Amino acid sequence: MMIPDQGADSRQSPNLLMQFFKRLGQSYQSLLDKSTPHPMSRWIFTFLLITLFLARVFFSKGWYIVTYALGIYHLNLFIAFLSPKIDPAMSDFEESEDGPELPTKVNEEFRPFIRRLPEFKFWYSVSKSTVIAVFCTFFEVFNVPVFWPILVMYFITLFCLTMKRQIKHMIKYRYIPFTHGKPKYQVDHNKGFSGNIPKK
Repeated sequence: MMIPDQGADSRQSPNLLMQFFKRLGQSYQSLLDKSTPHPMSRWIFTFLLITLFLARVFFSKGWYIVTYALGIYHLNLFIAFLSPKIDPAMSDFEESEDGPELPTKVNEEFRPFIRRLPEFKFWYSVSKSTVIAVFCTFFEVFNVPVFWPILVMYFITLFCLTMKRQIKHMIKYRYIPFTHGKPKYQVDHNKGFSGNIPKK
C-alpha cells in the first residue's frame, strides 16, 4: 500500500493561494488602468462613497473621531494637490536638474503646472481612505465618545487657516493650480506655428 505524498499537496496549496492573490491584484490594477481616462466618473463614484459614509455617521450618531481624522487626511491631500511639485520658495536652494520650475516673470516661457500630488493619486487616496473609514464604522472600538461640535469648529478653523496660507503662497509666487483658462496656441497650417494667436 502506497502512502500519499502529503508534502506535494502542502506545497501546491500555497502556490494556488499565491496565484489567486496575484490574479486578483492584476485584475484590480487593470480596473484602475481602465478608469484613468475617466476622471468625471471616478470622482462621482468617490463623492457617492463619501456621501454614504456621512449618511452612516449621521444616522448612527457616532464615529465622529473617524470622521474628523478622515477630514484632516483629505485636507492634507487637497493641499498637496494644489501645491507645485517644486516649491518656488525653495527653488534657490535646489539645482536646476531637479525639474522645471514655475515662471516668476511675465516674459518667461509658460510651463504647465506640475502638482506635488497628481490628480489620479489624489483620487485614489481619497477613495481608499473613505473605504477604510466606512470599514471602521462597523467596529465599536473606533466609536470614541466626543463632543462633536468642538471637532467641527476645530476643523473649520484649521481649514480656513490652511487655505489662507495656501492662497497667500499662490499670490506670492503667481501661480494657478489649474490649467483651465491659461493661454493655448493654435497652429496655422499655412504659416506654421504662431505664438501670436492665443486661444482661450
